[in-house]
Amino acid sequence: MLKTALKPRWILALIFAMTIAAVFVLLSQWQFSRSQDSAPPPRSTTEQVKPLQEVFEPGVPMMATAADQMVSMEGRFLADTRVLVQTRLQGEREGLWVVSAFQVNQTNDDGAPAPPAVIPVVHGWVPDAQSAETVPETTGPATVEGRLLPTEAPVAQRPVPGQVPTLSVAELINVWDISAAYSGFVVSFNTVVDGQALAPEPPLEAVTVAPQPQETPVNWLNIFYAVEWFVFAGFAFFLWWRLVADDHRRRLEEDQDEQHEQDPLPTPPEANEVKT
Repeated sequence: MLKTALKPRWILALIFAMTIAAVFVLLSQWQFSRSQDSAPPPRSTTEQVKPLQEVFEPGVPMMATAADQMVSMEGRFLADTRVLVQTRLQGEREGLWVVSAFQVNQTNDDGAPAPPAVIPVVHGWVPDAQSAETVPETTGPATVEGRLLPTEAPVAQRPVPGQVPTLSVAELINVWDISAAYSGFVVSFNTVVDGQALAPEPPLEAVTVAPQPQETPVNWLNIFYAVEWFVFAGFAFFLWWRLVADDHRRRLEEDQDEQHEQDPLPTPPEANEVKT
């Protein structure tokens, strides 16, 4: 078999298989490197209140380094934008979040005013929609401090007036009829309107969101792809070995056929004479 493998065509085939396998191994290593997402920033960083504009920009996806950051922002709450977000847990109780649109004051790098952008702000939690009707709507100029969180995915279901199934910015910009918005929302921990801090009053309860765990998340789908590429690399060598083995077996069969053709037919033994 070694003699067959040393044929020029099979040596070239081996080099080709090694090249293909090397590419597959590199792809496997790349998938392994992608299997670990960016670790969240340490709590010592996320718990320091920073201006929203320094952390996040409107219209761009939120990265892990920006999520959970405590931010502050100045602007105004837009009137008639309050909505209720369904299926929100407060401990073991299910209720709704009270959310409204906050128009953030924006500035350019030179300090000049920039077009404002809107971000949803969570004011608190209520047990049901009837309780939310007794909570006064927050409007006008304000300053907000809270935790920045990424937008949720929209969910298709039968609409309920004044309510949304998830806190999806893509859905809310259609409800509010706005264009410029942040792809995230802020859970308010401290809201100041006209110089006075607004504390949640019953039935409205404050929403507490703790920082996310510090473990680096693992993407198992990327790990599966990495193992798959590694298997492909091994299959390239297996395919080469199988082709060489088939060629070797075919060569042995041809040699046996040639040998049978060259050997003379055996002479049948003479029949013994019958003695009378």
